[in-house]
Amino acid sequence: MRAMSEARAEWDFLTQADRGMDKESIKRSFADHIEYTQGKDRFSVTQLDFYLATAYAARERLLDRFNVTRRSDYQRDARRVYYLSLEFLIGRLLEDGLRNLGIHEETRRALADLGLDMDSVAAKEGDAGLGNGGLGRLAACFLDSMATLDIPAVGYGIRYEYGIFRQIIDPSGAQVEAPDTWLRHGNPWELERSEKAYRVQFHGHVRSRVDDAGRTSFEWVDTRDVIAVAHDVLVPGYRNERVNVLRLWAAQGSDAFDFEDFNRGDYVAAVQHKNATEDISRVLYPSDKVRQGRELRLKQEYFFVAATIRDAVVRHLKAHPSLHDFGEYSVFQLNDTHPAIAVAELMRVLLDEHRFDWDDAWRVTTSSLAYTNHTVLPEALEQWPVWLMEEVLPRHMQIIYEVNRRFLDQVRHRWPGDEDRVRRMSLIEEGGERRVRMANLAIVGSYSVNGVSALHTKILTDRIFRDFYELEPGKFNNKTNGVTPRRWLMGCNPGLSALVTSRIGDGWTHDLARLDQLAQHADDPELHASWQSAKRRNKERLAAIIARECNVTVDPTSIFDVQIKRIHEYKRQHLNILHVLSLYQRYKQHIPADTVPRTFIFGGKAAPGYDMAKRIIRLVHAVARVVNDDPAVNAVLKVVYIPNYNVSLAERIIPAAEVSEQISTAGMEASGTGNMKFAMNGALTIGTLDGANVEIREAVGPENFFLFGLTDLEVQALKKQYDPAGYYHRDPEIHAALDAVASGWLSPDEPGRFRPIVDSLLYGDPFMVLADFHAYRDCHERLMAAYRDREGWTRKSILNTARSGRFSSDRTIMDYAREVWRVGASPASPPKGT
Repeated sequence: MRAMSEARAEWDFLTQADRGMDKESIKRSFADHIEYTQGKDRFSVTQLDFYLATAYAARERLLDRFNVTRRSDYQRDARRVYYLSLEFLIGRLLEDGLRNLGIHEETRRALADLGLDMDSVAAKEGDAGLGNGGLGRLAACFLDSMATLDIPAVGYGIRYEYGIFRQIIDPSGAQVEAPDTWLRHGNPWELERSEKAYRVQFHGHVRSRVDDAGRTSFEWVDTRDVIAVAHDVLVPGYRNERVNVLRLWAAQGSDAFDFEDFNRGDYVAAVQHKNATEDISRVLYPSDKVRQGRELRLKQEYFFVAATIRDAVVRHLKAHPSLHDFGEYSVFQLNDTHPAIAVAELMRVLLDEHRFDWDDAWRVTTSSLAYTNHTVLPEALEQWPVWLMEEVLPRHMQIIYEVNRRFLDQVRHRWPGDEDRVRRMSLIEEGGERRVRMANLAIVGSYSVNGVSALHTKILTDRIFRDFYELEPGKFNNKTNGVTPRRWLMGCNPGLSALVTSRIGDGWTHDLARLDQLAQHADDPELHASWQSAKRRNKERLAAIIARECNVTVDPTSIFDVQIKRIHEYKRQHLNILHVLSLYQRYKQHIPADTVPRTFIFGGKAAPGYDMAKRIIRLVHAVARVVNDDPAVNAVLKVVYIPNYNVSLAERIIPAAEVSEQISTAGMEASGTGNMKFAMNGALTIGTLDGANVEIREAVGPENFFLFGLTDLEVQALKKQYDPAGYYHRDPEIHAALDAVASGWLSPDEPGRFRPIVDSLLYGDPFMVLADFHAYRDCHERLMAAYRDREGWTRKSILNTARSGRFSSDRTIMDYAREVWRVGASPASPPKGT
């Protein structure tokens, strides 16, 4: 024992020597990794090697802080946050890590000494394929803020081998999905933790027995098992010592292959089970159009939840004799309904593996789980067929039945005889195919339920989950989303952020509320000139990307009007492109002398099985071809669709945008975070009163926001008598635009290609595109009039940035920490005695 103690003391002494943060130390680390990690010399080294060596040099320094963080957290035994999300859209990590470490400029100078350009080196990094849209990007922002605010936290998700997909646009303008092989060169930011491997069960059946004391116990047997192996991505706080972890689970077969099949010569069957089980971490969001896809998605959700809970339980039991106080030290934040199976899984672990009685298990479970809802769309409130749950997770289905029975007893006690309410609140949808309502399960099993904008939370409590709110109003709360200013202003827009710092200092990087101090400079002519120059440089940079990726030349002096987000009918990209088509038709008749050139920029992916969204992408490209190829118009109007939209592209597009299109049907967007990023970077919003647009307009001032369209209450009222054909017949511009789309003029090779879009708009469109078209068109006219006043527009742009402080993810996380998680800052520091 003494020898081991002495060895540990010596090891601690050796590992206390941090890597240097100066230019010369970084150069030495870089050279070492070229030679000893990459195995290259000056004759064989490549640009990829330069990136990897830089990344490994940064990772060394992150690991210094990570080890301090881990030892400090274990010594304090503080309450820990476990953030569960099916997506983490983390983007590129090199510059983010260097910036948070405080060595971004030192690294730039170190590489310059070696004859290398930092921007070129960083460009070799690909985007991690771990997410699709706002849900995953929000989770990534939250990780940054939790580390920056010194909150002990671990993010948990899946290490997708291929991620969502790589979007290719074919010559006809159609989206083609290709594998996103983001791991083909490895991932220098991750650490495989092969010792953190847990068995996850599927299928099988449940065996019960009664012991001598009359207590019934359950055993889940004859299962098909998968091994979840941990891979850790380091998440540094900004300019502090804390480095948290994003732990991603990869699926491995429980056996390499079946030796019986192998010995019979059936080599394919020998590895078939292994390949099938590893599909669990192959792709994000497999298609739910077929049974295999639905089953795979359910398995994905349970896979990462089961491994996460097992990991947290193991961690807790290292410091505590039992799980009775588990909820005092652990909180699981469920990011949307995808991890909702955690309610049944934690109950299973407590009941079956740790022999808790039901009431104690339920107390621990409901003190450990908190749920964030991100949608009001029925199709996004997940429901799983009971038969599929019974087949894949039979023990969990038993637990859900019992949770439901006890819960509905409570409902009946509160509202005797109200069986309609009972049916609405049941965890099981009984109409037609019986389904498990995962959102209801998450609400019942959590101690906190929050929406992500003021309007969204009101819709949840007034409409979507009103019954649950009336039962437990204190459980519901709002936490308006936010974005990290380190990436979404300082990182992506260094020219503008330097300008901000020159006026108000750099305190805003830690406390974004300080941006408000910029408002006092909003009328400064010198700031106006510098502000416009910074925007112009960003537009020129984006114009070069558009020329390269889209083969379209755009004018950097034109107004850049941007809509970049997941393609969905409720987000109404078709409203935007119909307006562009209408504008084109108007310009063909007459171009006013004072017309400001405009470039409409689109980007985003459609789900592979979402036909209408994919048709909208083709419609954008069809209109773009007509507009861009017409010399009579293309000097004042251009349309571009930037393919394969991702975080890295967003970091180039958002700083260049002057108009932010946030035009979803009111009451359908939970929050949005793109709207916050645009405002933070000085773009002006044209939008409806939907999601966080409401709060953005309130913050920046109505005079600095271009509002149009129906409100949520007006949408609800109009639904009962909405007649889109009436708008078509009454408005000549709508009539002309829709006729052009329906006629086949935009798609002569397939005249009926866009007829389904027109039919969807004319016959009962739930997204009310035509109802808002007139107001949208008029709002654009007001917007262009405002843009002609360059000084007035610049003032509005400055005030959008200045008043965006409340939309920092730091503020959101502080609200969660104080009001939901009940955790405080726990600065990472070396343990006592070292």
